[in-house]
Formats: sequence, structure tokens, C-alpha cells
Amino acid sequence: MTFHEIRFPASLSFGSVGGPQRRTDVVTLANGFEERNTPWAHSRRVYDAGLGMRSIDDLQVLIGFFEARMGQMHGFRWKDWADYKSGAVSAEVAFDDQTIGFGNGETVDFQLIKTYRSGAQSYARPIKKPVSGTVRVGVEQDSLQEGVDYEVDLVTGMVRFAHPPDPGMEILAGYEFDVPVRFDTDRILTSVASFQAGQVPNVPVIEVRI
Repeated sequence: MTFHEIRFPASLSFGSVGGPQRRTDVVTLANGFEERNTPWAHSRRVYDAGLGMRSIDDLQVLIGFFEARMGQMHGFRWKDWADYKSGAVSAEVAFDDQTIGFGNGETVDFQLIKTYRSGAQSYARPIKKPVSGTVRVGVEQDSLQEGVDYEVDLVTGMVRFAHPPDPGMEILAGYEFDVPVRFDTDRILTSVASFQAGQVPNVPVIEVRI
């Protein structure tokens, strides 16, 4: 589906609420035990863009952005202020923030991923929309140079090496990233009077698969 490589104004997404959503099918058996399954390998993030509005001018910016995307028609980038870096949000991006694969002497393309860990469990999230100028890549303990040793596709999140890394070599990466989303509504209902009274419009935004 069509996607516009433009970010929703970060000043307006700041203050919005949202986060990951999972889908789990739960069946309760006759004996009281449960069977749980999920058709989703990856979570899907949802947000409310309306909560970032602070002035009538912000509202006009939102409406302009909404109209340019034709409502739900075109996707766009969204900055999730709670989770937009390969490492801790409070830390600087480092080339060894994440392991994105291991060399085999042949493969030159590696997908950016971010791994979430808790105890012995982990989840690897593909990162499809890295932010220009923030991606750093390394092999083992060596930081590499973009444009010489590797290239980054900002549309897909793929890293392409000039030469395939040697077998067993750990591929590392650090980056900032956006979430690919679309509006989850085809209408925005606003009232200047209610906005001045502190009531903001509900503008749902949902992650799209890329």
C-alpha cells in the first residue's frame, strides 16, 4: 500500500498515548484450563494523535497533515517517544546496541532489528523505518563507515555491506527509528469551543505492516 516517507510532526506526537498491541485467542476448556494462541508473530502499535494537541495552531497542523494523507489512504512515519532508539532512550546511539545477525561469508543484506528481553524470553522486532543520519553499524568490535563499508535503505531498514562479513562474525547496529503507521479513521471532528475548554479530538493512529 502507498506510504509517504514523511514523519508526523514530532512536536505533536510528544504527549500522545500509545504502545504495543497483541492479539491472543483464548479458549476456555470444559475442565477450566485454557488454550491460548496468537495469529500475530509481531505486535502492532496504536496511538492517539489527538492528545498531543496544545493549541488551535496545532489543530490546524493536524488537519493539514490528515488531509495530505487522505485520511487512512496513505501511511506515514510516527515517532514513538517512549521507544525510538536501539538502546535506552536516555543514552546515545552506539554501533553495538543491537545484534542484527552473523556473517556467513556470502550474505550482504541484514535487516535492522530490535530485541526485547525479559528473563529467558525475547522478541525480535524488525525495524523498517530507521531515521536518516542515525544508523551506525559494526562487525564484532569494529565500527564501520557508512557509504564505504555499508549502505542503509531508509525505506526498508536493510543494511547492505560492500563485502559479505566473514562466517561467524557478529553484525551490530545502533539507530533511531520511526513506526510506520496510518490514521485509523477517515474523519476528524473538532470544535474550537471544546478545544479551548481543554477537550481535544480523538485521532487514532495504528501501525501498518511494511
